[in-house]
Amino acid sequence: MTTFVDRVELHVVAGNGGHGCASVHREKFKPLGGPDGGDGGRGGNVVLVVDPDVTTLLEYHHRPYRKATNGKPGGGGHRTGADGQDLVLPVPDGTVVLDRNGEVLADLVGAGTTFVAGQGGRGGLGNAALASPRRKAPGFALLGEPGDEREIILELKTVADVALVGYPSAGKSSLISVLSAARPKIADYPFTTLVPNLGVVTAGTTVYTIADVPGLIPGASQGKGLGLEFLRHVERCAVLVHVLDCATLESDRDPLTDLDVIEAELAEYGGLDDRPRLVVLNKTDIPEGQDLAEIVRPDLEARGLRVFEVSAVSRKGLKDLSYALAALVTQAREAKPKETATRVVIRPKAVDDAGFTVTMEGEGFFRVRGDKPERWVRQTDFTNDEAVGYLADRLNRLGVEEELVKAGAREGDGVAIGGDDDAVVFDWEPSVTAGAEMLGRRGEDHRMNPLRPAAARRRDREARRRDAAQQEFEEFSPFD
Repeated sequence: MTTFVDRVELHVVAGNGGHGCASVHREKFKPLGGPDGGDGGRGGNVVLVVDPDVTTLLEYHHRPYRKATNGKPGGGGHRTGADGQDLVLPVPDGTVVLDRNGEVLADLVGAGTTFVAGQGGRGGLGNAALASPRRKAPGFALLGEPGDEREIILELKTVADVALVGYPSAGKSSLISVLSAARPKIADYPFTTLVPNLGVVTAGTTVYTIADVPGLIPGASQGKGLGLEFLRHVERCAVLVHVLDCATLESDRDPLTDLDVIEAELAEYGGLDDRPRLVVLNKTDIPEGQDLAEIVRPDLEARGLRVFEVSAVSRKGLKDLSYALAALVTQAREAKPKETATRVVIRPKAVDDAGFTVTMEGEGFFRVRGDKPERWVRQTDFTNDEAVGYLADRLNRLGVEEELVKAGAREGDGVAIGGDDDAVVFDWEPSVTAGAEMLGRRGEDHRMNPLRPAAARRRDREARRRDAAQQEFEEFSPFD
């Protein structure tokens, strides 16, 4: 059974916001006590948090679908719905979050580092929050927004100071077992190590971590063997150690050739040219291995490499090696730029930024994009005429109708608000020219309902009275 997973595809769904409540307070002798509908609760977020106790992504390999809880709807009596609980997912230190296209969304390094992978939806406002001097008792409430739903990729890159690289069976696992307290699997066959192993080494006053990367072979950067799967674990290491087998039984291999092959694979992978290197000639406790080490050492030193002859069995040369690695790690830590406190950058909104865009996508078809218009559409109950009128009022106040006119839209043209997947499409009917004709009673909207007969008769009488007064003024005007 797999016990180590360093790459998974995770499907996360944040919680939906709760719907607002449309309610009117009623009690004895007070049948219409005003709106008292409460707001809906916020949906829960999906949050990734670095946990030092987690070392693998195995949990998400078995359960790749995760969902946060929804917010509760509001209630009468000004009762606000409960917020949904955030879903906290612990991940190992060094986890990289990518989208489906491979773009890096977050690089989680350091205990406690967080990333919101899915934002919960906002709760809808109840009719109590929507009341105004003009709309004293709204007969509608706003719907809760749906939470984010996305697929992300989690990749684990081991966070270590030193990486041991080399051919399979070169003795990397044996070396890390004697340098630290790590106990990796050791056997006399290739690809014994199937997962990176981490160990902690103390050399004087310096404490550093060392990683045993699974064996590399020619073509590892193209996916052969285990190289492509685990080469990313070398990226974060400050020092690279080439472990060369001086007692190999394969006739077509020697330490110099092995070094050239591994360096070629590292160069093909890219991004590792600036890391300091050391060369370890391993298995020198065997006479043939000692003889081969003495032969190849001058050639390695001629390349400018520091060479250490060691033996994991007899522990020869391990002390010098550990102190040399400690010195390189110390230099790398000192050269690393010191982290400064993150500055909060405030970017005020531009004066001419309307918060939305109107684009023409064909003859007689326009699309409106923007956070506010799209959010308002998602929160509108289209089965309620008053809610639709309220949406039209908000869009008009935002300036959507004016921009449509400037873009060349005419009555009857198609207008879509939102993206291709979740757009709301309607036939545009210009309704506002000056704004004064929008004044009216709660729920009245001449775009949705015809004028009531009583109101029409009253307006006709007022118009006739004004006409008569104007005519009388003109007949007896002293200025004639």
